[in-house]
Amino acid sequence: MKELICIRCPRGCHLSVDEGGNVTGNSCPVGKEYALEEINDPKRMVTSFVRVSNRRDTMLSVRTSKPISKALMFKVMDEINKLKVKAPVEIGKVLIKNIFDTGVDIIATSSIEAD
Repeated sequence: MKELICIRCPRGCHLSVDEGGNVTGNSCPVGKEYALEEINDPKRMVTSFVRVSNRRDTMLSVRTSKPISKALMFKVMDEINKLKVKAPVEIGKVLIKNIFDTGVDIIATSSIEAD
């Protein structure tokens, strides 16, 4: 039996998932979806920084456009760490499209002007 706390809404339902995939403790269908996803393929948002090549000592914050499988997080971070961008960059700009064919993009979460 796996115990979880649902984070999809403010209720924070205490969920239990048995070996057969039966979910109990959820107050709504979203809790069941969350529990099954968390057991089978947990996903998380990835946030990080990338270097700005034409600005001294400047970093740009980035994130995934959607949660990505935890199994891919280190591979995604390796790709983000290789990335260098050139200012100017506008918030929301896609820096890596469809990373590892997941349908998830790496996007800028702030704007940076050229020097």
